[in-house]
Amino acid sequence: MKKWLIGLGVLFVVGMMLVSDYNNLVSSEEGVRGQWSQVETQLQRRADLIPNLVETVKAYAAQEEAIFTALAEARAKLAGANGVEETQEANAELSDAIGRLLVIVENYPELKSNVNFLALQDELAGTENRIATARRDYNLAVQNFNTRVRSFPTSLLAGIFGFDPQPYFETDETDAPNVNF
Repeated sequence: MKKWLIGLGVLFVVGMMLVSDYNNLVSSEEGVRGQWSQVETQLQRRADLIPNLVETVKAYAAQEEAIFTALAEARAKLAGANGVEETQEANAELSDAIGRLLVIVENYPELKSNVNFLALQDELAGTENRIATARRDYNLAVQNFNTRVRSFPTSLLAGIFGFDPQPYFETDETDAPNVNF
């Protein structure tokens, strides 16, 4: 009888450890999703600024239609991106298009002193900082989750319940457009 109770006690403790590990995996995975949502929110904020920036620049540089088209296409691609990899690619294209737009701005000195443009420039700079912060927080959540998923014995439980490592949101250092004039 005593051995049976000890066996039952050990089984109970192991079961509680498994439940605890499972709940920790769920919590970590939800943390990754929540942080990804923050990245998407900041990328959407950036994409929402683009039409205002384009309209302000258009008033001075109407002949630069190709860059406006490239910005619209990159913005649409970012809006339709699914998952980390597609979002990374779309974000890089949008960053490149914004960078080309800012090069055009260099050719229009009167635009650089326009109040609307200066306000948009400040918003864009702030948004770039928010994106960097959201990306860092997401990658930390991914690192914590991936560490749990790959650590023994939790890795066994993760494999059974389909918890897979999540991708990092990596970006080229040149992705953020330079908005200093």
